[in-house]
Amino acid sequence: MSGLGIFDLSGRAAVVWGGGGAIGSAIAETLGRAGASITLIDQDRDRVEAAAARLRDVSLACLALAGDATDREDCDRLVGQAVDRFGRLDICFNAIGGGAGKVLHPAEDYPIDAWDWILDLNLRSTLYGTQAAVKAMIRCGRGGRVLSMSSVRGQLGINAGYSAYVAAKGAINALTRQWATEWAKYNITANAIAPTFVDTPQVAMLLGDPVFKANLIARVPLGRVGSPDDLAGAVLFFCSDASSFVTGQVLTIDGGLTATQ
Repeated sequence: MSGLGIFDLSGRAAVVWGGGGAIGSAIAETLGRAGASITLIDQDRDRVEAAAARLRDVSLACLALAGDATDREDCDRLVGQAVDRFGRLDICFNAIGGGAGKVLHPAEDYPIDAWDWILDLNLRSTLYGTQAAVKAMIRCGRGGRVLSMSSVRGQLGINAGYSAYVAAKGAINALTRQWATEWAKYNITANAIAPTFVDTPQVAMLLGDPVFKANLIARVPLGRVGSPDDLAGAVLFFCSDASSFVTGQVLTIDGGLTATQ
């Protein structure tokens, strides 16, 4: 396959964990427009149904499911329903995460309840969702693509009480490399993208502070905050045949932020 055909996802099926959110739904649309059938999974039933309706409005094949990605049995159930609907599973995109700005504490006193919540939201959900998806890919026998959401905070500390968040995202980076080595024999690749701030409702309060936003933009060489659309090209690359010889990689998408560190 050559030319733009290497990005074609026709006939393939994707599961998007966190598919009701701003990033998850935007990426789902990108994958759908490239030809993939999409299963959106989110804990909030109303939100995931609304996201699925937007995809159906532009004639994309879409299934909406509600469930808990921090529950292993629920993840197996959800993936099973996705495979039952579309007959296969080729792509797993993990978009669940965040929450760091809600639980900022000094490292020496970081409370265990906040630690557990952040690690469940960012790491356990990625682990369980990916395990369920990869078991299905192995059974299908066609290989597959795993792509997880990391963060620049997986490689850079910050003097702002982010202990649990940086631990979770650093673990995702390490797991991505480990998964790549173990699942290569099944022709399943594992990669991650690591953005800086992306303008979504989740961080609207922070970005609504003009001082915070100005300080953030001043550190980004490209001079702006990212958007969900800024992630789309990288996601399509990692989820398509264009990346068939790429695995175990973490791609930073940050407008040049980490280049200045």
